[in-house]
Amino acid sequence: MTKTYIGGCACGAIRYETSSDPIFENHCQCRDCQKRSGTGHGSYLTFPQRADVTITGEPKTWRVAGDSGNEKLHAFCPTCGTPVFLTFVAMPELIAVPATSLDDPGQFNPQAVTYTIRGLGWDTIDSSLQKFERMPLG
Repeated sequence: MTKTYIGGCACGAIRYETSSDPIFENHCQCRDCQKRSGTGHGSYLTFPQRADVTITGEPKTWRVAGDSGNEKLHAFCPTCGTPVFLTFVAMPELIAVPATSLDDPGQFNPQAVTYTIRGLGWDTIDSSLQKFERMPLG
């Protein structure tokens, strides 16, 4: 049975869907994720092929250099401001969606915590997850 990942923004103007399996599911504690989430980390599912994710609606985007120096393109709803996905300039085939943007956030199965070097003492995350000071090379 194929699992489908469906989600979108808070107001419903931007929606996405894919039957692809995520290749990485992580909590990220980089400063960019902290600032965008308003808390100590962001949580993401990364899919291998942007072309396999159907997106409806017209998101706005903005670029930012991550802790690695690589640029990320963040997409968000221009109506409600919800982050809906991000892509990576150096790896344009990948697409990541915030776990909480899923219609069923219970589908998120975190494998690791990245950028623990930026972790905040008050942001405790499952201690059994593999931890990386930065982004692991894969």
